[in-house]
Amino acid sequence: MEHSVNHLITIFNQLFQNTYHTCLVRGSSEPIYLPKSSERVYNEIHFAHGFFSSALHEIAHWCVAGKERRKLEDFGYWYEPDGRTVAKQKEFEQVEIKPQALEWSFSVAANHSFRVSVDNLSTGYNDTESFKQNVYTQVCKYLENGYPKRASMFIHMLLNTFGNRRPLTKEMFDPLSI
Repeated sequence: MEHSVNHLITIFNQLFQNTYHTCLVRGSSEPIYLPKSSERVYNEIHFAHGFFSSALHEIAHWCVAGKERRKLEDFGYWYEPDGRTVAKQKEFEQVEIKPQALEWSFSVAANHSFRVSVDNLSTGYNDTESFKQNVYTQVCKYLENGYPKRASMFIHMLLNTFGNRRPLTKEMFDPLSI
């Protein structure tokens, strides 16, 4: 099946709009999560530039965020753009391990490509190998211990929608491919 962003929006919204009052929205610029308010009937996950991978990444952040964080714009996370110091980059990577492990799982379930993102290209600091290993280790933990509830629901929907139809296994994840 084609990896249509419109199809992804439809299946996400069918699954979560009524149960979690959350919808996926094609963004025109940077991604952002906006909780429901007097201006918004639903919580909104806006993903960047209509990219399929961006949508999966932002959904992953939503799946990691607890109930209180989902009441905050962008889940209350800080973001420092490209050009972070080594210390800030390490902090960024710690926050990104679980979402990127979920994004990778979503990508495999949807038969879509995945690449880890250190999101800090201008400084020259890119210890991607250890970050990749941390993301892979987290995927293995999810496979062994179970995924968070919303992530599990979404993976099941992706498996059924994109024709994979078999449960995710460790053999589907190659840490050298990311």
